[in-house]
Parts: sequence; structure tokens; C-alpha cells
Amino acid sequence: MDNEPKRGLARGLTNYGDAGFSLYLRRSFAKSMGYSGELLGRPVVGICDTRSGFNNCHRHFPELIEAVKRGVLAAGGLPLDFPTISLGEVFLNPTSMMFRNLMAMDVEEMIRAQPMDAVVLVGGCDKTVPAQLMGAASADVPAVQLLAGPMMPTSFRGERLGACTDCRRFWAMFRAGKVDQAGIDEVEGNLATTAGTCGVMGTASTMASIAEALGMSLAGNAAIPAVHSDRLRAAEASGRLAVQLAATPVRPSQVITQKSVENALRVLLAIGGSTNAIVHLTAIAGRVGVAIPLDSLNALSDSTPVLVDLKPTGQHYMSDLFSAGGVGAVMRELKPLLHLDCLTVTGETLGERLEKDTAWVDRAVVRSFSEPYQKQGGLVALFGSLAPNGAILKRSAADPKLFEREGRAVVFSSLDDLAARIDAPELDVTPEDFLVLQNAGPKSGYAMPEAGYLPIPARLARAGVKDMVRISDARMSGTAFGTIVLHVSPESAIGGPLALVRNGDRIRLSVRARSIELDVPQDELARRRAAWHAPSPQPQRGYARLFHQHVMQAEHGCDFDFLRKF
Repeated sequence: MDNEPKRGLARGLTNYGDAGFSLYLRRSFAKSMGYSGELLGRPVVGICDTRSGFNNCHRHFPELIEAVKRGVLAAGGLPLDFPTISLGEVFLNPTSMMFRNLMAMDVEEMIRAQPMDAVVLVGGCDKTVPAQLMGAASADVPAVQLLAGPMMPTSFRGERLGACTDCRRFWAMFRAGKVDQAGIDEVEGNLATTAGTCGVMGTASTMASIAEALGMSLAGNAAIPAVHSDRLRAAEASGRLAVQLAATPVRPSQVITQKSVENALRVLLAIGGSTNAIVHLTAIAGRVGVAIPLDSLNALSDSTPVLVDLKPTGQHYMSDLFSAGGVGAVMRELKPLLHLDCLTVTGETLGERLEKDTAWVDRAVVRSFSEPYQKQGGLVALFGSLAPNGAILKRSAADPKLFEREGRAVVFSSLDDLAARIDAPELDVTPEDFLVLQNAGPKSGYAMPEAGYLPIPARLARAGVKDMVRISDARMSGTAFGTIVLHVSPESAIGGPLALVRNGDRIRLSVRARSIELDVPQDELARRRAAWHAPSPQPQRGYARLFHQHVMQAEHGCDFDFLRKF
């Protein structure tokens, strides 16, 4: 009897040297919250709550979590919600990316430390879902991901607007002098008007789609709008499933595998998803010992068509994808390329799940496999003397006329330098030049912000220039667009080749050859390297010091070296 696995409140007892006393004390304190003895004997479902006053994406979570609790109680479990760090994308300094790993540690340790038989992960904002999946994968307690859902677009002066692709479009028009201050102020109040995550195929929507593609959420979960009643029904169903998982465990390590990660990559490519997803999926996979070599991304991309036409590359929103058939519609088209034997969190295989889906699809939003928007996937990895360990380009959001180019480097040594000089009238820059930003990677002190979307210099923007080749070791928002080379590795702050680029150097970009080359003689590079020094001192205390000492490069997901399972 003593060898039986502990369930419910009997799991992971606080150690006072007397297990019977520990359980007695725990139940006593639980009863102070008004629970009956009958409820306290049920399996416990933890509900990971990431709401915060600094996270607009999650303002509907009180209602959502109540629906989860309803499902747990109806299925015979005891729901206990608990808070973790919340990462509101636009409210964090220097960037939310710096705190993703901290949140992942918080999620992992709270799942492991508190007595729960299963957990519902409730999140949505860009870094929240990756952090929850990373933490849950490491804790390996049965878990189901419930997404916040996308916000609805707004009708404004005859067109639909939705954060944040449209915010960037209007801001570019404002910088170019085509929208005045009164106009941009009016737009500001009409971009994000409902609860939920950005309603375009940005990072939040991409990671929601990946969670579903991995099999870690219920079918159809990714695209349901935050304010739709189906979102509450999905929450209730997730609570019911969690009780089932408590009795018949399906663990994250059984769901997140080499095959399911490849499925998720296929979906990422087919939806024209965010470049950030490569970093996040690599970090999630690394928690269960699955590697994602960047060169394998190109092989998948070359054979995976783009099937979805959402902003920032198209004109549709996530609410349109929901109405068109959701991520399930995309995966049914990709079936010849998918591993259909992958286990999902419900205990069924992906093939079994897809057989249950409705067959209707709106072909204006989700194209058929035989008639795609593009024949190749939206992302490519680049390699060469400027990026020996790789870089990423989102070709589905770029101008093909810029894919095969050689240009003169116009270099900014930091984000502060960029802000100070990008609009200077005396800046020596032409539309054919390559804008290069250094020292914006993981160890830069800026912690790899979404700064890779360098603004077009004001003088060029006013002249009508809408795109240029831009290169950096930073990231960019999934809502952004342009011919932008990102995640250059090794980064500048540790002395990677990007750190050695100088104004006037020639750089060759070839998307066809998957290459990014710095055309500078080796002896000159050697002289520059000998004179190079790190851009900023190492942080001396707190989480910033931990981050700087242990964060890995982009090709390893920017996870901490001591958290990966390798």
C-alpha cells in the first residue's frame, strides 16, 4: 500500500520527518479555505495563471479560468489555480525575451513543488506560451495548454485594423509624413480594442498554432478568438481533459518528440509564422533532448508550401483563420508531410485527431496543398562568413527583388547608436545599402529585443522607400515585414563576425544559395578582431547576471545551458 503512487494533496509532502503529520497539516490548512473533506480527496488539477495588470492580452483570464475550474469540477477533480510570472510583451524592459527563461523556471518549479496530478497552462502573449511549454516539459507532469486566443480586428474608416502589423504600417506612414500627429493619435485608439493576443500571424498566434501542432492543446484551440464563447468551451474541455490526464497520464515528454517537433516546424512554415518561433520551438524541444539543426529547417522549408494568407504577409486575421477551419484545416492539407502517428495530449494520435475534424475550408484563407500561396515555406536559414552558425530570413514577408543582392554596409554599433543616427540628415545611406545593427543579441545587455526591424531612414522613407536589406543579431516581431536577416550567430557581443563589420564593407545576400557573406580580406578581419573588445561590462548581480552567464545563442533557443536536456 505504501508503494502506491501518491495522488492529490498527498503528492510531494512537505518534509517534517513524519509523512502522516505532513498530510494532516496540509489538509488542515486547505480546510481553512473552505474546502470539504470530499473535495480534498479528489485528484488535484493545477491551473497556471499568468494574468497581470501589465499584460493586456490576458485581461479576460478571470472568466477563462473559471471555465477551466468548471470543467475540472464536473469531471471529478479539484481545481487549484496558482500565479506565475506574466510577460506582457510591450511593458517589459529591456525586452520580454530576457524574462522568458525566468518564467519557464517559475512554471517548472511551481508545477514540481506543489501537489498537482495534472496542470492546465493558461497563456497567450508571445513569451508566455513558450515559457509554459518549456517549464512543463522539464517538470513532465501531465499538462494541457489553453491559449488566450487572438483579439478581434476593428472596423476603422472602411478598413479592418488589428495589432500590431497595422500599427507598424501606420507608424511607417507617420515617419514618412503621410499621416499627421492627429491621425496617428486616432489610429492609436483603434488598433487593439478587445482582449486577446495580436490578431495577426505574429509570435503569439504562431506559438498558439505550434502548441496545437505539437499536440499539447486540444484540437481547434489556437485560432478561437479570445472573446468568442467557444474559447470558454475550450477552457471547460481543457479542465475536463486535465482530470482525465490525472487518471491516465500522458506526459509532455510523450507528446513533444522529434516527430512532433518536425510536424510543428511544417505548420510554422505553412502558416508563414514568426521568426521568433524558431528560437522558442528550439528551446521547448531542447527541454526533452530534441535538437533542431538550422540546416534541417531549409530542407523542410523547401518542401513545405505556404498555405495561409494572414497579415503581415497577407490581408487576413486570426479570426478569419478560425472561421476558415483553423490550424486543423492547415494540418489536413499537410497530411502527406506529417507524422500522423504522433501522440497528442488527449491520448489519440494526430492522424486520429485530424480524421475527426470538419472537412469544410475557406480557400480564400487556407489554400489547398496543390494550389498554395507559395510553393516553399516562409522561413529560411542562411549561413556564411557573416553567420557561421546561422541566421534567419522570413522570405514570405520579404521583397523577392532583394533576395540576390550585394550591398554596402551602413553600420550601427548599438540600439542607442541606431536611435541617435537613423534619421540624421547627414547619414550616408542609399536604398541599395544594407543596414547593419550590432550588439543586440542575447548577451548584448539588450537581451535580444525585437529590434531587427530597423526603421527605414526618414529621408528615404519620405522618398517612398518601403524596404531595404537589414541585418542584425536581434529578433523582430512576428507582426513585422521586410527583407530582414535576423539571429545572426555568433552574436556581436561575444565577438562574432557581425562585430567586425565596418561602414563601407560589402555584404552579399543570396536567398537562393542560403548564404550571407562578408566580403572583407582575412588579414583585415584579423586586425579588427585583435582590436575588438566586448561592448559592455557583465552584469554584477541578480537575474541579469544569471542571464548573461548562462544564456545560449539563438540556434540553441536562447535557453539557459543548465536547463536543456542534452
